[in-house]
Amino acid sequence: MISLCMIVKDEAANLAQALASVADIAGEIIVVDTGSSDDTVAIAQAHGAQVHRFSWNDDFAAARNESLRHATGDWILVLDADEVLLSETGQILQRLDQGQRLGDVAAADVLAVNLLRLELGAPQAPYTLITRYFRRLPEISFHRPYHETVDDSIAALQNQDPRWQVITLGEAALHHTGYDPVVVAERAKFERARTAMATYLRDHPNDGYLLNKLAALYVEEDQPQAALPLLNQALEQPDSLDEITRYELHYHRALAQVNQPQQAAKDYEAALAQAVPPRLKLGAWINFGSLKKAQGELDAAIDLFQQAIAAEPNLAIAHYNLGAVHRARGYLDDAIAAYQRAIALDPHYPEAHQNLGVALFKLGQVPEALQSFRHAIDLYSASDPATAASLRQGVVALGIPPALLSQAGLM
Repeated sequence: MISLCMIVKDEAANLAQALASVADIAGEIIVVDTGSSDDTVAIAQAHGAQVHRFSWNDDFAAARNESLRHATGDWILVLDADEVLLSETGQILQRLDQGQRLGDVAAADVLAVNLLRLELGAPQAPYTLITRYFRRLPEISFHRPYHETVDDSIAALQNQDPRWQVITLGEAALHHTGYDPVVVAERAKFERARTAMATYLRDHPNDGYLLNKLAALYVEEDQPQAALPLLNQALEQPDSLDEITRYELHYHRALAQVNQPQQAAKDYEAALAQAVPPRLKLGAWINFGSLKKAQGELDAAIDLFQQAIAAEPNLAIAHYNLGAVHRARGYLDDAIAAYQRAIALDPHYPEAHQNLGVALFKLGQVPEALQSFRHAIDLYSASDPATAASLRQGVVALGIPPALLSQAGLM
């Protein structure tokens, strides 16, 4: 039996969708509520969940372990309320629970499964790999108060018994909305995360995993000088780092050294050299490609963007950036094709519409260019009115006959 284990607080807007995504595979649902004031508990109970109360103590691992304590299944599936499990993955996990092989590995030898999570609202680095499905064993528990994982206890079990296997599924298994910038801002996640991690690191100063996560938070908040000492400290102890953490440390250090392109390039190269799943490298390929373009190394930039596209053909930003390099090389037909692909993947991509308009205009396809400019202006108007107004003025200044501008709705 599969036990779904969750911790929640004020998740009435999301919880039903998460629970519905596992309705066909979860034999029991354990929900630990840490103090909801909305309808979270009622929604959980309506879906058949066992709800247990837990006094919040600023420790996510403690709350997670409380959920494990109530589970009785053979396997644990962990979800957050802002995640959904894809049905194809659910079927794979269910077959494993039924004793079927997972690839070349016998079910009896599988200790845990790493799931690839698609971070909705994170266009450059949209995937993370997390251990969310594992055997219910007393030795497996969560550690660290923030960015909590079971990885340490799983590694300890593998060291004790080499037959235990951890399997990584190659396709996206979860969709996650929690790191959309709007959601993060609404929930003040940054400040909560920073406080929890900084407190833990005072007693565990050499925890490379958490040094990386705190540094990443500083990078995201545009505080590179706060991030760099943490990244350097972690990278000084490479033997204690797993490959994904090592990749992220180099990647984040490259981002933190945007004003030192040579050092950033070395870190991107080091990140890409790590043996991690290709989809986890998308951020490094995209940002390194942009760096190469800025340095005028256009062939190298194209190669990096094409590697990103090979790993994830549906990544709109990679096609957009590839179009920008083709345009810089003067290959306008190739640029147009890349921009059009980006728009097909993400119709609400104003920069792609705008740059498609520029390329079309340069080829003399004025009516088509004006339609692209109009799409870009409409999209900018909803999120960035100043840019919309500036683009409209720029289009009018191109000297296009007023009749065509009027026909396109730009006059």
